[in-house]
Amino acid sequence: MLNTPFTLPCGAVIQNRLVKAAMTERLSGSNCKPNARLVRLYEQWADTNVGLLITGNVMVDRYHLESAGNVVVDNEEALPEMKAWADAGKKHGNHIWVQICHSGRQTSRFVNLKPKSASGVQLKKLGLFSKPKAMTEKDILDVINGFVKAAVIAKKSGFTGVQIHAAHGYLISQFLSPLTNHRNDQWGGSVENRSRLLRTIIQDVREAVGPEFPVGLKLNSADFQRGGFTEEDSLTVIKMLEPLGVDLLEISGGTYEKLVFFLVNGEDGKKVRESTMKREAYFMEFANRVREVSNIPLMVTGGFRTYDFVEETLKNGEVDMIGMARPFIVNINEIKGFLNGEVKSLIDKAIRTGIHQLEESAEAGFYGRNIVRLAKGKNLKFNFSPIGNSIFIIAGEFRKAMIRRIKRRKKH
Repeated sequence: MLNTPFTLPCGAVIQNRLVKAAMTERLSGSNCKPNARLVRLYEQWADTNVGLLITGNVMVDRYHLESAGNVVVDNEEALPEMKAWADAGKKHGNHIWVQICHSGRQTSRFVNLKPKSASGVQLKKLGLFSKPKAMTEKDILDVINGFVKAAVIAKKSGFTGVQIHAAHGYLISQFLSPLTNHRNDQWGGSVENRSRLLRTIIQDVREAVGPEFPVGLKLNSADFQRGGFTEEDSLTVIKMLEPLGVDLLEISGGTYEKLVFFLVNGEDGKKVRESTMKREAYFMEFANRVREVSNIPLMVTGGFRTYDFVEETLKNGEVDMIGMARPFIVNINEIKGFLNGEVKSLIDKAIRTGIHQLEESAEAGFYGRNIVRLAKGKNLKFNFSPIGNSIFIIAGEFRKAMIRRIKRRKKH
């Protein structure tokens, strides 16, 4: 099943059921454009013969970046570079989709001291984020137009689809969650109002790119925070998505405050519950609930590591596509064999410092450093210092943000 094609509702055919899910690459230079490193990285990922590659966050607003190394698509200046990136990712008939995103309050101080969000609720994490300003009606319309423009540029560049990022606490997720959306206008309050931004973006993107261009969506099953976006909220939103032309729904969960989607052993480094361990993939229980209310093709990312379990899940019809992220770094040379059933299991690499506040950045740093090595054409390295990994993330963000700030000042 893993190596069989899948036809999306829009008519596009993906050559197999394996997806390289989005991982932030942090490889763009000070001009926010794709570059030779991204091209080299995606050539290697395309060589795995994976059916679909989804890029890391490509931002629709250069003043709201998830990382100082993000690619930004808010105008057509980068069309040649975007085309080279797209060509690299589809050289073996692979699909390559741009994940389009706005970070909202999850924009670090290094990038923007005055970010905007649904409401003025600050993200308090290591002192890295400023208190956001609540968006005006014009701000919201600008965001919608930004997503549409980015999708159109992606299509012009030769990418084969887009994925709208509405999970992990980024801006659309901030509108969806009652914890971060305290508005009392048409964009806040009820789940119908809180999902209005998401639904409008999907509708307008679909209209702009046409009926035959794949439009995917990444959505949280829940925020895993008391008073936040719940599984019931998510199911309600998914029901509303049915008529909007979503081609592939990826289920994830968590935010920067509750990183259940990232750490190998679950939230806060604790072991995930036994039932989840038995099922291998983190969000399968919720995926089964989605199947009961929606016919949108379904993808789950997080935890898949054995060929037999992947085959069982696909044969049972529980999901249509299998998402993997970190195996495309540490197991990049085994992916092709995994697709064919020759490799039966993939490894997970957990990084721990013993310092609670640094665990997330240490793990992110390990994978981030190896992405850089792959992008430079170097071999993987497994013995980085965990503390050094943490420093890599923070120092890299600061350095790139300072370079961009200096160049911006020189222009003005």
